[in-house]
Amino acid sequence: MVEHRMIDVNGVRLHIAEEGEGPLVVLLHGFPESWHSWHRQFGPLAAAGFRVVAPDQRGYGRSDHPADVAAYSILHLVGDVVGLIHALGEERAYVVGHDWGAPVAWHTALLRPDVVLGVAGLSVPPPTRGPEPPLVAMEKKFGGRFYWNYFDRPGVADAEFGQDPRTALRKFFYAASGDRPGKVEQPLVDPERGWLAAMPDPEVLPDWFTETDLDALTDSFSQGFTGALNWYRNLDRNWELTAPWQGAAITPPALYLYGDRDPVPAFPGAPEFIASLPDRMPNLHRAPVALAGCGHWTQQERPDEVNAALIDFLTARS
Repeated sequence: MVEHRMIDVNGVRLHIAEEGEGPLVVLLHGFPESWHSWHRQFGPLAAAGFRVVAPDQRGYGRSDHPADVAAYSILHLVGDVVGLIHALGEERAYVVGHDWGAPVAWHTALLRPDVVLGVAGLSVPPPTRGPEPPLVAMEKKFGGRFYWNYFDRPGVADAEFGQDPRTALRKFFYAASGDRPGKVEQPLVDPERGWLAAMPDPEVLPDWFTETDLDALTDSFSQGFTGALNWYRNLDRNWELTAPWQGAAITPPALYLYGDRDPVPAFPGAPEFIASLPDRMPNLHRAPVALAGCGHWTQQERPDEVNAALIDFLTARS
């Protein structure tokens, strides 16, 4: 059974869910999610012989929500993971992330390979540091309409999503899923109307995302969306902070999975970068895995395939 507790890590108090015994596997959620996004992974991974731990990351759910925007830099987030591993009594662990959790996992492997037994990313590919800050680049390319730039505006998205969190989350999950019909498009926002206005509101949820799932997710945002959005408000600062690792390779064993209907791997330059990963990553376990018909919510839309791929990856090294 999944058990819950609070743990002090890196100057913040984190809520964690855990199950199983064996080598530690840390599961890192993305936006707008919580530990619950991994609930279909706990049983299979624990049954395969692993100790599975998923935190609500800082700014989310029952974990602390620091008020300072600067407290959500990539160095803080990596520090949380390293601190969590050690607070759980381990020296090393496997680190798996989805969406924003993937950059945290990738950077943990990049900055602290000594504590990472292996790293897996879902949806978001390994980091590459471009020639200019990402918010600046997207502002130029899309005239300020890219969702990163919308999220960067203090209080704006916070208010839009906080007005009716349940509806906002229902729209988010359907709009970025493989179940939404039509072609995959860049996530652009009309700054006057907001992001939710253009999103369809499904009458019936997809089978993989139940009303119970939506209840749990909505409850996790009872403190609002500001902590989660503050991650985006550090994108340019993260670009500055990671300058010392420009061109450095991720050396621990690695796995990358994504849905072929996920908008993130279709971001400008991403398809070409993903195709080059076998040449860039010396310890890539297998070629990047594209899940047919899968949208952004990888481990929730395709739990059986994701679980099989993760267990194959983890057991090959345990």
